[in-house]
Amino acid sequence: MPQGQFNLHFLDRPYHEIYKSSGRIDRINQESKSFGENLLNELVQITSISDLQEKLAQQNYVCDRSLATAIFLAIKLQRPLFLEGEAGVGKTEIAKVLSALLNRELIRLQCYEGLDVNTAVYEWNYTQQMLEIRLLEAAGDVNIESARRDLFSREFMLKRPLLSAIDYHNGAPPVLLIDELDRADEEFEAFLLEVLSDFQITIPELGTIKAAQPPLVIITSNRTREIHDALKRRCLYHWIDYPDFEKEYGIVLTKVPGAGATGPSKWSTLCRNCGGRSCTSCRVWPRRWTGSRRWWRWTKPS
Repeated sequence: MPQGQFNLHFLDRPYHEIYKSSGRIDRINQESKSFGENLLNELVQITSISDLQEKLAQQNYVCDRSLATAIFLAIKLQRPLFLEGEAGVGKTEIAKVLSALLNRELIRLQCYEGLDVNTAVYEWNYTQQMLEIRLLEAAGDVNIESARRDLFSREFMLKRPLLSAIDYHNGAPPVLLIDELDRADEEFEAFLLEVLSDFQITIPELGTIKAAQPPLVIITSNRTREIHDALKRRCLYHWIDYPDFEKEYGIVLTKVPGAGATGPSKWSTLCRNCGGRSCTSCRVWPRRWTGSRRWWRWTKPS
C-alpha cells in the first residue's frame, strides 16, 4: 500500500466482526450492556458502508462513498457528524433521511444570530409558575422550601430542541439536527462543547441531565464564517462538494423517474466537449440548479 494512504476496505465487514477480531467487543459488553444491545440493534439495520449506500438510495438519497463512510462511522462510533458545504448540496436532507431510515424522531434546531439558551435548551414556564404561586398564596400555610422546589421542577420546564434530544423518554435516541451553525454566535458554540463532548446539559435548578444513550447529531454549516476548532475536534468532519455530472444526473432520475426518457440526450450536449469537468456551462449549471425542489424545471418541456 502506498505511504500516506489508508485501507478502508475493512469497513465493509460487519461491525461486530471487526471488534471481535480485535478483541474489543468483550470490553464493550463489560463497559455498558445497554450500549451493546443498542449497537446490535443498529447492526441489524446497517452492516457496512455499501449496505448504508443501498438503504440511502431506497430513501431517494444519492450518496457517494466518502459521505457514506462518514455517516457510517458517526452512527457506529456515536460521534456528532459535522457537514460543511455550499447551500443546496444536501446537508440538511441527510438528517431527514437518516431519521426515516433508522426510524427515529427528528429534532431540528435552526440556528440564527442571537440564538440563546432559552430558545435552544430550556425555558421556565413563567405563566404557569405565577398561577401556582397565586394558588399557594390562597391556600395559606405553605412550606416555602417545598414550594420553591416544586416551582423549579420539570413540571414547569419547557424543553427546547437540545434538551429534548438529551432528555428523551420514547425509545431510541432521536436524530438531532443543528442546522446552519455558522449563523449562530460564537458564544453559542462554546455552550455546545458540553453537549457534544459528554451529551449532557447542566441546569442550575436541577443539576446535570445526561443522555442515557447519545442522540445521532448532525451539524451543518454553509461556511459563512469559520467554526471554532474546539467544536470541530468533537465531531467527525466531512465537506460536501457540488455533485459532478454523473451524480447530479442520478439525483435527477431519483427525484423525477420519467426524466430518463428525454433527459440524457439533451443534457449530454452540456458536457460533450469536456465530459463535465472544465467547460463553463458544466460548471455553472450544477451550482445554479442544485437542490431537489428545482429538478423539474430541467425536465419539463419548454
